[in-house]
Amino acid sequence: MNECEDRRLSGVLIIHGFTANLESVRSLFEPLERLGLSLSAPLLRGHGGASPDDLRGVTWQDWVADTEAELKKLAGHGGKVVVIGHSMGALLALQLAERQPELVDSIVLATPPIRLVSLLAPGRPLHFFAPLVSRVVDRWGFFPTFADPANALMPEQYDWAPTRTILSMFELIQETERVMNRVLKPALILHARHETVVRPESAEIIYRAIATPPEQKSIIWFEKTDHQIFCDCERQRAIESVVSFVADRQVVDDR
Repeated sequence: MNECEDRRLSGVLIIHGFTANLESVRSLFEPLERLGLSLSAPLLRGHGGASPDDLRGVTWQDWVADTEAELKKLAGHGGKVVVIGHSMGALLALQLAERQPELVDSIVLATPPIRLVSLLAPGRPLHFFAPLVSRVVDRWGFFPTFADPANALMPEQYDWAPTRTILSMFELIQETERVMNRVLKPALILHARHETVVRPESAEIIYRAIATPPEQKSIIWFEKTDHQIFCDCERQRAIESVVSFVADRQVVDDR
């Protein structure tokens, strides 16, 4: 039996997305805490401040370091962790699963942005133009949208980000796509078919790329929600899907 198999499920790590904060994932906290596992949701470097200027000089390597440190703390000497990531947080979850496989039990990837709607993003037709744009445009605006604003939680988040930080996030997309074929962990992917930020093929690209056996990975599709899947109109189903997955991992761990 290897070291990973010796470890016991000890916690849940929740990672928010780019320009977001803990409010975007807070709806997960109480339902997951009821399972009796330790829970951690770090605020990523540069996020949650008074101004998006706090993101200047921050890179994707900083976010990996932030989440890796929290993962090690949660796992302790004999534990392993379910890592849940929303949007960019899903990319960081894949990074942790590849870098620290002995500490990661499984992953939940909510609207993972391997393919963004933006034509300037990696894998999109105008990506080559993004570095040129960054020379003349200092900041890019963000306008969060909800499928049903009247039935949504409305987390405040940055409404713009420094262009150079966005380019670093683009690098994270490319680096994650390069290594995700080395991910072997049980995985649940949550994705919206009609959202305005991430293209739906992102879920299928990841599903095919990760080396997890087919019986240990799945995609749950949402027909109405926009990108903020834990805040929008189908949030209850999204939360229940995550809690059910984590509870199942506890059952597997107890066998």
